[in-house]
Amino acid sequence: MDKGIENLVSARKLLKGSVEKSKALELSLEKTGPRMDEINQRLPSLEVAIRPIRAQTDALSAVGGHINRAVVPAAAVLKVFDAIHGLEKSLSDPQLDLPGYLGVLKRLEEALRFLGENCGMAIQWLADIVEYLEDHKVADSRFISGLKTALKGLRELEAGEEKGRLDGGLLEVALDRLENEFRRLLTENSVPLPMSSPTLPGEQACIAPSPLPVCIQKLQAILGRLIANGRLDNCISIYVEVRSSNVRASLQALNLDYLEISVSEFNNVASIEVYIAQWGKHLEFAVKHLFEAEYKLCNDVFERMGLDVWKSCFAKIAAQAGILAFLQFGKMVTESKKDPIKLLKLLDIFASLSKLRLDFNRLFGGDACAEIQNLTRDLIKRVIEGACEIFWELLVQVELQRHAQPPADCSIPRVVTFITDYCNKLLGDDYKPILTQVLVIERSWKREKFQEKILVGELLNLVKAIELNLETWSKGYEDAASSYLFLMNNHWHLYKYLKGTKLGGLLGDSWLSEHEQYKEYYSAIFLRESWGKLPALLSREGLILFSGGRATARNLVKQRLKSFNEAFDDMYKKQSSWVIPDKDLRDKTCQVIIQTIVPVYRSYMQNYGPLVEQDPSASKYAKYTAQSLEKMFNSLFHPKPAKQGSFKVRQPSGKFNNGVVEQYQTSPTAVK
Repeated sequence: MDKGIENLVSARKLLKGSVEKSKALELSLEKTGPRMDEINQRLPSLEVAIRPIRAQTDALSAVGGHINRAVVPAAAVLKVFDAIHGLEKSLSDPQLDLPGYLGVLKRLEEALRFLGENCGMAIQWLADIVEYLEDHKVADSRFISGLKTALKGLRELEAGEEKGRLDGGLLEVALDRLENEFRRLLTENSVPLPMSSPTLPGEQACIAPSPLPVCIQKLQAILGRLIANGRLDNCISIYVEVRSSNVRASLQALNLDYLEISVSEFNNVASIEVYIAQWGKHLEFAVKHLFEAEYKLCNDVFERMGLDVWKSCFAKIAAQAGILAFLQFGKMVTESKKDPIKLLKLLDIFASLSKLRLDFNRLFGGDACAEIQNLTRDLIKRVIEGACEIFWELLVQVELQRHAQPPADCSIPRVVTFITDYCNKLLGDDYKPILTQVLVIERSWKREKFQEKILVGELLNLVKAIELNLETWSKGYEDAASSYLFLMNNHWHLYKYLKGTKLGGLLGDSWLSEHEQYKEYYSAIFLRESWGKLPALLSREGLILFSGGRATARNLVKQRLKSFNEAFDDMYKKQSSWVIPDKDLRDKTCQVIIQTIVPVYRSYMQNYGPLVEQDPSASKYAKYTAQSLEKMFNSLFHPKPAKQGSFKVRQPSGKFNNGVVEQYQTSPTAVK
């Protein structure tokens, strides 16, 4: 029994020891668990590390060379990429150091070009080593899969839009800053040019030079880099915008509002004359100074880009700056109503364009300026056709005036003063060469030859038509005296105001002398048929020695003074509205009338005035003194306050605004 107990005790101790060992083992296992997990996690990498040991010896020995060939160019690419980002600080502001900025930018372009050329090669080499590792089972499949995923991403980046942004967009930002510097240089060196007048006759206007040439080298250097990066169109847009704005500013200072007026406003002849005079000067300034300067600057700035580039650039500047508005204005003048004054204005326009012909051909030649060329040719054609149409219809217009009523004041019809002045203008040095050139061109279009005698003959026909008009008009007066005064006025006008003129020279001395003689003739007839009749009313018959007695003599004097007064009052009232425009002729005519009447009246009143002066009704008969008569005669024939003259023109063919009556306007001939 004791032995059995001992066995139980021994068994208990053994079990107790086993339990304690189990607990110790349990604690040990609990501590070993995390380490086992760690080992379990490391097993794949250990497997990968051990795999090459399991690979074939040849594959293991060759893999190093493959890896080196792929890694070396890849490392070079990474090195260049790091260098690119090192340039970023040097590309902050081109204004501070433009040459340095351009140098760094060029290095950036070269680095990006290297990346662009070598990235694909490096990726291909990396792909080759991955393929080698996979084929020879040198690496784990999961590792190979990860490499393939990375290579796929690199290929997509290299082939897609991001290829151009290998620098992270640094080049685009640098080029944008360079464009801004290009604009800044242009803007700060673009100053509107003022239009100045020459200080001495014949001297050319002095125009301040543009400051832009000072920075042309900088602009060209900037252009070189921008064009190398495909930004030529941007450069041209900036240049055109800045320079055309500068030209517009120069033109706006000239007050060119008249270029925008409507056709209806052109029907005021006075305004046309002012506008066209300004137009010619402003167009010459714009072409010879503003556009000439832009033409040279475009050539200087863009000459390295080729003729087509800078010519196109200049054409855009010219069009946007306002040359088209000048041409449209000229076209609007040609579309305004037709009248003789318009002929002179059309000739002025032609003269301005002809003066600038060589400049236009040089500046606006070539395909780039096709629109300007077409508008210019169209304007010249319209000017020539319009001027010739008016010129050839002048004779018809003058002949149509023949049926109009003569002036009630017996003065000179507007058509007479207008045509004589007008013909002299057309024969003058300012207009004759231009009109001749216009007529030569017009005839050449019709394949006809022009001769100067055609121009001269047409103007002489106008004068002949005026002479016929005068003869017809003189018959339109009911009173013969008014007809004679009318003819006296007009023959004197033709003589005095054509003598010594171009037109007078063509008509000849005999023609002029003939009209002078006509003036003398009608002056004498006018005096005889009007005031010359008054002295006979102061007859002395029956008054000599008062043969019939004083009472009879007094009655005769009263009767004769009454007849004289009535005739004088009637004639004076009628002729108070008549006019002799020429001062010399007016003074001479008044003096002849005074010499004809006043001495006779003075003598009569001295001899017979006392017979009625004592009569209660003396003032009824002795109404005037010799002095008052002289004063009244000197007040006759003075022109009334002048108004803007015109003569109406009938339309024979409907060519002039569908037959609507128009007015040929002209300033009255100066009274001397």
